[in-house]
Amino acid sequence: QVRLMESGGGLVQAGGSLRLSCAASGNIFKISTMGWYRQAPGKQRELVASITALHNTNYADSVKGRFIISRDSAKNTVYLQMNSLQSEDTADYYCNTVPGTLAYWGQGTQVTVSS
Repeated sequence: QVRLMESGGGLVQAGGSLRLSCAASGNIFKISTMGWYRQAPGKQRELVASITALHNTNYADSVKGRFIISRDSAKNTVYLQMNSLQSEDTADYYCNTVPGTLAYWGQGTQVTVSS
């Protein structure tokens, strides 16, 4: 059974940084493209960053140059380093495969950026 557990969210001032982690159990991690998604209040969930099994990365324009996605296959973990945070980054953040797998959505981790 696959489980994805996000952590690392919190309250941060604008301009600050946070590092999110997503620990994956199960066998999907090593071969799957993984992504970080976010959902802000009243908005649809969006994919903000993805990383392939070969560590090729892709970013939404809104976070390009500020966020860095990485993965550690030995630890079955995906990270999202978020720098220069803005109030617009306030959202619940989730990790999942790309495209997202319905059964894998976890609780997410909340990020709040105060201006």
